[in-house]
Amino acid sequence: MSRESYSDLLAFIAVAKERSFTRAAASLGISQSALSHTIRKLEERLGIRLLTRTTRSVSPTQAGERMLMRVAPHFEEIDAELAGLNELKEKASGTIRISASDHAIDTILWPKLAPFLKEHPDIHVELNSDYGLTDIVEHRFDAGVRFGERLGKDMIAVRIGADLRMAAVASPEYLASHGHPKTPQDLVKHNCINLRLPTYGGLYAWELEKGERQLNVNVQGQLVFNGVLPITRAAMQGFGIAFLPEDCFTEHIEDGALVRLLEDWCPPFTGYHLYYPNRRLASPVFDLVLEQLRVSSR
Repeated sequence: MSRESYSDLLAFIAVAKERSFTRAAASLGISQSALSHTIRKLEERLGIRLLTRTTRSVSPTQAGERMLMRVAPHFEEIDAELAGLNELKEKASGTIRISASDHAIDTILWPKLAPFLKEHPDIHVELNSDYGLTDIVEHRFDAGVRFGERLGKDMIAVRIGADLRMAAVASPEYLASHGHPKTPQDLVKHNCINLRLPTYGGLYAWELEKGERQLNVNVQGQLVFNGVLPITRAAMQGFGIAFLPEDCFTEHIEDGALVRLLEDWCPPFTGYHLYYPNRRLASPVFDLVLEQLRVSSR
């Protein structure tokens, strides 16, 4: 029997349970004539009579009674599962796993999710700090967070953060001893604090841009970290020049603990996006989290 016949089975179940074409037609929202035609076509396809009709009553035949006992419970289970899905959406429960950098977690994900999670205690979130640009499908993450220009073409991307700028900074003490770099090329003469990106197996090349000129500068230094917090601390302690999103340094620049360098080489760029496979079947919980993180267009 084809999938198109499922509606015919539902029609039969309704008549068999109600023992009436009139009541069954009303419950299904169709005319009695259409319902009668549906049942007749079902019986013709099966080659057996399912209902005994008289002017006063309708009752299942032996074959119809067997079908009612065998088939109806499966449709009831389907209805129960669909109701369960609606209940799941209403209760908003489940687990979401997201891979992101610690900067994205600290500045975007956690500030937006903290108040949301207090309102939805049955939603569980795992935030995995990672600069490795993890394959979220292979490692079974529901989503990842990256800058807009680094998203894969086979992914659906939703903007969750404003545009950003990078900033090169150093402490006044370091600059007093080593001088200020005037151009990107001067950075190779300085002690720079590096960030390692595990996926690429190497150090992050500092991306600088001015007008139409774009440079990737491979810097050297005494220290390498794989997170923004230790880089910021090392810069404040005079270990060299750091290069991270400017909001990592804002308060330290304002209070004089760090000095901004090469600012004209750091234009805005596309901010963070949440991305996930375009073949992913979104769950109600994922949709709720997505809406919480999405940047409002208003």
